[in-house]
Amino acid sequence: MASHIRIGIDLGGTKIEGVALDRDEELARLRIATPQHDYDATVQAIVGVVDDLARGGGGIRSDRERATVGVGIPGTVVPSTGLVKNANSTWLNGRPLERDLAAVLGRPVRCANDANCLAVSEATDGAAAGAALVFAVILGTGCGGGIAVDGRVHVGPNGVAGEWGHNPLPWATADEMPGPHCFCGQRGCLETWISGTGLAADHRWVTGRTLTGPEIVASAAAGDAAASASLARLEERIGRALASVVNMMDPDVIVIGGGLSQLDRLYVNLPALIERHLFGGGMLTPVRKAKHGDASGVRGAAWLWPEQG
Repeated sequence: MASHIRIGIDLGGTKIEGVALDRDEELARLRIATPQHDYDATVQAIVGVVDDLARGGGGIRSDRERATVGVGIPGTVVPSTGLVKNANSTWLNGRPLERDLAAVLGRPVRCANDANCLAVSEATDGAAAGAALVFAVILGTGCGGGIAVDGRVHVGPNGVAGEWGHNPLPWATADEMPGPHCFCGQRGCLETWISGTGLAADHRWVTGRTLTGPEIVASAAAGDAAASASLARLEERIGRALASVVNMMDPDVIVIGGGLSQLDRLYVNLPALIERHLFGGGMLTPVRKAKHGDASGVRGAAWLWPEQG
């Protein structure tokens, strides 16, 4: 069977990471800083990473003209216009990133939301390998979601399928309303509650102490009761939020990535917390940690192109 080289790019707010895969074998990897507030420089930086990977060793050079390119971005490309929207790297918004990259590289490029790339990666050869419907969650500085159907990204006509982080916290209590302000202009979005920054803000509000997410986790592990209570509130809110997903989509697998995915207690506690709000009970959907960890997004970007013989 002929070799098929895939190049995946993960465009983050502070770093651009690239990987070259031959089927599931990693051939090369590269990471550089993301140019800040400069669209043209960002395009050129991505092009440079793709070119470096295509010229690299491991057999890529012979297939560089055939190598497919997929890019995970912190936003989405609107199918009807080809323009980026909802990117927290705001200099990408309103720009035809996919078309511009394809024009400079001289080959087709596919862009997708980074959480969708996580879903594709984990559905292809990760924690949800072979599952028909996968909901992937990124719990990090922010909070996002992505959907893979039969291993392929599901985008939707508005380009926002899986944009879980900008829905309101479900079954909100009186003291959770109207909720914190979100950068999107709304209040009470999931991102303001169940992200790393949301955890830190909630802990500060309840205790008056300013700690980062990792510091709260470390304090809880050391026996700090207030930090443990903050993590319990976080888990309970994630449970409510995921219950609304299961009620609506009933995915075969839920996969969690991002920094908070390293909390092993999530996988013990979440099924029962989800079941509390699940219509009819009987929570059967497995909740799993992303197999590929931080590398899952860039691998998923490479897998935006289907297998070729």
